[in-house]
Amino acid sequence: MSPTCPQAGRVAMVSEHASPLAVLGGPDAGGQNVYVAQVAAQLVRRGHEVTVYTRRDSTRLPDQVTTPDGVKVVQVPAGPPAPIPKDELLPYMPEFGSWLARAWAGRPPEVVHAHFWMSGMAALAGARTLGIPVVQTYHALGTVKKRHQGAADTSPADRIAIETAVGREAAAIIATCRDEVAELEAMGLPRDRVSIVPCGVDPVMFRPVGTRRPPGAARRLLSIGRLVPRKGFDRAIRALAEVPDAELVIAGGPEPALLFAEPEAERLWAVAEECGVADRVRLLGGVSRDRMPGLISDADLVLSLPRYEPFGIVPVEAMACCTPVLATAVGGQLDTVADGVTGRLVPADPRHDITGAVRDLLDDPALRARYGAQGRRRVLARYTWDRVADGVAQVYSAVSSVPSLSGALR
Repeated sequence: MSPTCPQAGRVAMVSEHASPLAVLGGPDAGGQNVYVAQVAAQLVRRGHEVTVYTRRDSTRLPDQVTTPDGVKVVQVPAGPPAPIPKDELLPYMPEFGSWLARAWAGRPPEVVHAHFWMSGMAALAGARTLGIPVVQTYHALGTVKKRHQGAADTSPADRIAIETAVGREAAAIIATCRDEVAELEAMGLPRDRVSIVPCGVDPVMFRPVGTRRPPGAARRLLSIGRLVPRKGFDRAIRALAEVPDAELVIAGGPEPALLFAEPEAERLWAVAEECGVADRVRLLGGVSRDRMPGLISDADLVLSLPRYEPFGIVPVEAMACCTPVLATAVGGQLDTVADGVTGRLVPADPRHDITGAVRDLLDDPALRARYGAQGRRRVLARYTWDRVADGVAQVYSAVSSVPSLSGALR
């Protein structure tokens, strides 16, 4: 369907700290950046006019950029045009919201989709007097972060109160998994305004590729993610001590040359030395997305062991590459990993010994192959960006005049 389709709707996305343009930069792009970029591009393909509003954090980009996918990205002047940690952006949200209200007054969008809680605050400020419905996706919740990080949580003190207020005013809320729905209900938000639409993966990019490992090479475990304690990389290292003839590769963090200055990398190396497996643990640092499918395909098993995870895209990317997954039973991983079908789920409690499950999978190539094939089928049925965009567009249609156009390109 052409972008000039007469049914096209005007969609505004607000993503205050995560610009879809960052996807072009590779390893610095996080899950929210990828989500916004992919869903926006899919909606443009369906005939919608999509504009993403993000905070200007540099003077190098023009006020408006159109991506190769046809998504307009507008740099909103709110605060200094420089990088600012997202937990320090709250004071600039009133300015962001006022700017949106002025920008939308002449030709308002038919629906606004806010990503993250501060984006919701700004989007509602911009849309309120114009009567534009706002759809909210949190991507992560302050209640969960506070529960697991306690005093180490750097979120603004008002985060949970503002998140709750945003949810009460939003026309609809998109949760990415069933676990998030339970959290939203515990916050007192109305269940009848919550829809579940998962995150997605590009199955053309993330697909099984031929292994480059030589015959007889050590069996490979792979863990992926930011180098922060909650990701559970230390648990994977401790398990390696009881799994002979295997290596553990950890991908994530800064570029390799800067790993020496990364506190979590130092901690993980110390754990590896303590467990006597330092010679079988490799920290790669940041890995570009174009290299990731090959890295995943080369692994015998992906370990995704976070203590908590709002959604967790790593298991989905692994399944898309036909690589089986051993994952903690938390957050979105409860939905994505079918226990005993595409991999194994294990308790998040670090005291639970996972070595038996790891050995069982490594020692059974036929089972791994079956889990991998089932994982790919599960991704194609549930977790492509095309499917995700269908779900998002249906939510838009329910609260606005924007048609869902679901499946229009199939």
